Amino acid sequence: MPHLTIEYSANLRNFGGFSKLCNELAQVLVSQKEDGKPVYPMGGIRVRAVVAEHWCIGDGSLADSAFVHGRLQIGAGRSEEAKKATGDLLFEALKKHFAREFDSQGLALSLEMGEFSEAGTWKHNNLLGRYGSREG
Repeated sequence: MPHLTIEYSANLRNFGGFSKLCNELAQVLVSQKEDGKPVYPMGGIRVRAVVAEHWCIGDGSLADSAFVHGRLQIGAGRSEEAKKATGDLLFEALKKHFAREFDSQGLALSLEMGEFSEAGTWKHNNLLGRYGSREG
């Protein structure tokens, strides 16, 4: 872990910055350190953007309204300080990335964080070993 899913309204599709955004957010996750050690294992980081083809904001009367919502799921056990730092930096990156759109149209940005428990999750992953010494 962590897995970050960015869901966005289809009227932002032509903005064209979602690949760049995914890379920017992944770098935020990679950069997180606590006591000099990575907070998140490199091979566990996943960032993806998913378009919502159908959506309604409010009563639907403001055609240029849009949204971007991030849902970060992390493994249990991180400190409250590490979680807050991660959330703050991710949200600042989202705000910076969409600053132009925020200034020119209706836009709701949001981010939530939750923790996976080991019970109820299944994993089969060879990426952790492939990152070797860079792993946290």
